[in-house]
Amino acid sequence: MKSAEHAAVGAVVGAVAVALFLPSESLSTQAALWAGGVFFSVFIDLDHFVIARAMRGDWSNLRRAVTNPRVGLVDQEQVFADVDEPRLRQYRLLSHLLLGGVLVALASRLTVGLGVFVAVLLYAHVVADLVRDAELA
Repeated sequence: MKSAEHAAVGAVVGAVAVALFLPSESLSTQAALWAGGVFFSVFIDLDHFVIARAMRGDWSNLRRAVTNPRVGLVDQEQVFADVDEPRLRQYRLLSHLLLGGVLVALASRLTVGLGVFVAVLLYAHVVADLVRDAELA
């Protein structure tokens, strides 16, 4: 799924999650959490570059995305065109769950509501990836 699509999912899910799980927070705190949730929904995908680095042995995929803004922002399917796609999909979902689990645990140590908020965003991100992988959207 492209970054803009993950941002849209994160914006909607984050707004609902803030309202449901962090209702006693001030409006400014809720807005900051929502913005952080959108950021998290997009930037959790940075793990893809680490996985591609492990698979290929170099940072060429990251260089491609950074040095060519069109590829990095618009034609994102080209970023990992030279990587074994089925393996990358498997590893990226595993990585999301491992990294996300740690982030949920850390957030839960601050407040349970924050942990649930992060967990809901992670769940929505992974489901969105699976829906795209299954070509349902």
